[in-house]
Amino acid sequence: MKTAGKKAGTGVPLARALSKMGVASRTVASTLILTGRVMVNGQVVRTPQHPVDMRRDRIFLDNQPVRPRTKVYLALHKPPGVVTTRQDEKGRKTVYDALGEWGKPDGQWLAPVGRLDRASQGLLLFTNDTQWANHLLSPESHVAKVYHVQIDRHLDEPMLERLRSGMLLDQEEQTRPAQVRVLRQGDKTQWLEITLREGLNRQIRRMLEVAGAEVLQLIRVAIGPLQLGELKKGECRLLSPAEVAALTAPRADSDRPA
Repeated sequence: MKTAGKKAGTGVPLARALSKMGVASRTVASTLILTGRVMVNGQVVRTPQHPVDMRRDRIFLDNQPVRPRTKVYLALHKPPGVVTTRQDEKGRKTVYDALGEWGKPDGQWLAPVGRLDRASQGLLLFTNDTQWANHLLSPESHVAKVYHVQIDRHLDEPMLERLRSGMLLDQEEQTRPAQVRVLRQGDKTQWLEITLREGLNRQIRRMLEVAGAEVLQLIRVAIGPLQLGELKKGECRLLSPAEVAALTAPRADSDRPA
């Protein structure tokens, strides 16, 4: 069987095309391609970056035609202690262990929309609709993410205002303005509600570290209009068409700072 040469012109890289069609992650798709299991227009392709036209080219995996999968939108209440990745080199549990049938390797490939670190919990979305996911992740979309955060001390009003105004992290990254309010507090701890419209790596933990506080619990309770609600830790559910549409609908306050 012949191996296809590099296709002239522009297109979507083959590994990305397989990911967009819900076959596998780009990493797994690249392995499928390198091992000769993928054909394009009757020829084996072993180059993950080989450009293809997803509307016209005929793509086969293990001699079976690859067609776009049904679009899936899933909400998970990520429990603490699991990592947001497909496989973990340290053998730790991942979010896919909590997805049940949806998380099986032979099922539809669903990618997380953003991340929550291992210690955090709360609302985490999954989909095979890359365009929808990219909209939610884009800073230009101004999709708000709301977190409830327990810290080990009380922050006074000047420090809360500093969090609201934006701050420099590690002398490298400047945060955008955020909404911050006190939910409740005990003798030694305080619960804050923090709303962000950006997603810097471990942003809330880093912001509060600059403020001199340690995060005890961090729960994402909403993404845009979608609430975590009564979804229990480790449970997932499909989003309704109305919820999917609401997450990408233009919002009247989208041009305001958080």
